[in-house]
Amino acid sequence: MKRLIFAAGLGLLAGCGADGEPVTPQINGGVTINNNGIHPSASVGLGKGPLSIWLGL
Repeated sequence: MKRLIFAAGLGLLAGCGADGEPVTPQINGGVTINNNGIHPSASVGLGKGPLSIWLGL
């Protein structure tokens, strides 16, 4: 749990521009339809250079 809070804190710090240029968050979403039903998915992330942080729902 502490790692998740730390990663979220770093993401917010990068997202607000406190350490340089602000990073625009990226949002992905989708819907899968198959024989088992309909399954929505979503994720939000930040990426800068080779580092990216994603949270999936």
